[in-house]
Parts: sequence; C-alpha cells; structure tokens
Amino acid sequence: MPEPRTPRAGADRAPDNDVVALLIRQHGDIRNLFDEVEAATGAERRDAFHRLVALLAVHETAEEEVVHPFARRAFPGGADVVKDRLEEERAAKETLSDLDSMDTDDAEFLPRLRALRTDVQEHARAEERYEFTHIRRSTDVTGLAAMAKAVRAAEAMAPTRPHPGVESGVANAVLGPVAALMDRTKDAVRHAMGKRD
Repeated sequence: MPEPRTPRAGADRAPDNDVVALLIRQHGDIRNLFDEVEAATGAERRDAFHRLVALLAVHETAEEEVVHPFARRAFPGGADVVKDRLEEERAAKETLSDLDSMDTDDAEFLPRLRALRTDVQEHARAEERYEFTHIRRSTDVTGLAAMAKAVRAAEAMAPTRPHPGVESGVANAVLGPVAALMDRTKDAVRHAMGKRD
C-alpha cells in the first residue's frame, strides 16, 4: 500500500484515505501548477500547461464520477449544489478550450490563464464549502475511504511529466490525449468502485 502523501500547507491534514482531504490536496496541487505556468516561459510554460490540463481533466473526471453522484443523494439540496458546480466546470472548460487554441507564448495567453485561474479557484472554494463539508458529515470513515480509493485510481492516470512528442503544441497534448485520459480515468474510477459497465 502506498504511503499517504503530505497535504499542501493549509490543506486538511487527514491522510489520502479521506476523499475530502485528498481533493483539497489536489486543489493545492492545481494552484501550484497555475503558479508554475505563470512563472515559466517557452517550452517550460508549455510543459507546465500540459501538466495543468491533465491534472484538471483527471480531477474533474474523478469528481464527476465519484463526488457529485454521492453529493446529489447524500444531503438535502445536494442536487442543486452539484448543478451549480457542473455549471462552473462547464465555464472553466470553455476557457480552457480557448487557451488550448493558443500558443502559450501568445501575449493574450497569460491574461486568459489568469481568468481561468480565478474561475477554478472560485469553483474549488465553492466545492469545499458547499459540497465537501456536507460529504464529510454525510458518510463515515469507510465511505470517505471508499471514495478516496476511486479518486486515487483516477489520480494515478495523470502524467507526472510530459511525454516525448507532445512538444509540438498545446493542441497535440490536450485534444486527443486528454480526451483519452478522461476516458481511461473514468474506467479506472469505475473499476476501483467495483462497477463493470
């Protein structure tokens, strides 16, 4: 069994067998990758952006497959909370799609990236306040651990560094591979949850 990772500063100190702590740690990882993209230039910025896109894809897919379905049924108003989060995710995906069509050294890239960062951070705060708090209250340690297992399966799908051959532009790294990554992530989550569809 892998050792639990140390959460980022400010994140919940519970180990990765608590889905809420795990997702809050991922929110910290996403913030750090935004910092990295903004601070880098040239090929380093492209590589950091590819990793950010992959982490966002895996994180959101895990939430859509594990967290949102639980929240919809677990507490009063859960369906409305999830509806709001999905709308925020849709808006962020539209901004990400716009960024996808740009060169990371384009003068408009960083202003648009910063707009995406604002949307993603507001979304993360809303999840933590309106969804994660209720999830922790609505299940026991076993339920939190079962959801964490599925999220860790999804997290394992995210590449930790860019693969050779993706240096030719954001579109090559994002469009095909990330769509395939999302599909593989869904399969991994469903397998971890014991679903066979």
